[in-house]
Amino acid sequence: MSQAKNLFKYVRENAQTLGLNWKAIIFLVLTPVLALILAPIYFYFNPLTLKMALTFVILFSLNNLSITIGYHRYLAHRSYEAHPLLQLILLFFSTGAIQGTALQWATDHRRHHLRVDSEDDPYSINKGFWYAHIGWMFLRDKPQYEGKYAPDLEKNPWLKFQHDHYAWLATLIGFILPGFLGWAMGFGFWGGLLILGLLRVVLTQHSTFFINSLCHYLGGRPYSDQISARDSIIMAFLTFGEGYHNYHHKFQIDYRNGIRWYHWDPTKWSIKFFAICKLASKLKTVSEPEILKARISMDEKIILSRGARHETVMALRHKLEEAQQRLKSLREEYREEYLRLKTNMQNHSREKFLHLKAELELAKIEFRNAYSQWLTYVKNYSRIRQPA
Repeated sequence: MSQAKNLFKYVRENAQTLGLNWKAIIFLVLTPVLALILAPIYFYFNPLTLKMALTFVILFSLNNLSITIGYHRYLAHRSYEAHPLLQLILLFFSTGAIQGTALQWATDHRRHHLRVDSEDDPYSINKGFWYAHIGWMFLRDKPQYEGKYAPDLEKNPWLKFQHDHYAWLATLIGFILPGFLGWAMGFGFWGGLLILGLLRVVLTQHSTFFINSLCHYLGGRPYSDQISARDSIIMAFLTFGEGYHNYHHKFQIDYRNGIRWYHWDPTKWSIKFFAICKLASKLKTVSEPEILKARISMDEKIILSRGARHETVMALRHKLEEAQQRLKSLREEYREEYLRLKTNMQNHSREKFLHLKAELELAKIEFRNAYSQWLTYVKNYSRIRQPA
């Protein structure tokens, strides 16, 4: 309740200087109210069928993924290159999500990363949960930012066309087409419009809005405590992989948010699939040494604050970094020797290759042992409550 009061207070205080965005206010307030009223009435007279449920889930997923794959990781961060066909498909479905034009969305998001948690962050969590979630759209942007978009995106004719004709495109793709889809599948036009259109749009929007709000509230900060963004498996499930948000803010160029194979990140898996299909290329990643450096720096900061001995921490960190550097050097040497061996089958070259292979396996064991010792030490001190 206090968060809601803070939102209304902030909007009221800034309404005169910035001006209210009435289109956004009416749409973002009216659509959830209508969905909450009309959806139960519809299901009272029309029982939910498996066909409708599956259709809803598919459309909901396509909309969310088009935002995370297209608006977010492609347009806002350029974490990979997309084939023109993929760009068009993503732009079509993201338009139906009704989250604003690609130009505005990506430009706002770049500013969010550049000015995160500051006064110029368009959806700063420091202004309250509800402001970051939805309230920031109730106000017009600051004069110096309004109508200004990322130059590289403005050059794209498809984005420009979507931006200039967004109202009718969003209405057509977001509401009218789902209505006809419902009619074609036997749900009726109004069933399609209400469930596949209105209800889907509301849920899709708030799933994305969670990235700006809950992803800055729930979870830990394993890579940086200088930003409010947090990593949370719960939020990863709710946002199609965007819940590893602390990692994303630390390494925003990476096309992955969940860096391990088992991390729930459907967006990452989809981009990888498109790469296999030759629809995506130049997938950008951050190197393991750089990721580990950020991780152990945060671990070190935490355990030192809990009373760990500085000498012990430095010794363990030095041992880990030394093992990592040795592993990196041997991997590079191994690759070079492997390429030589493919073109030169002389005995001495093969002997050197086998020797390097054995050294590399040993270096892997040494690195795992050093990392295991570090993690054990960190785990023991992480149980200690931080001094007030």
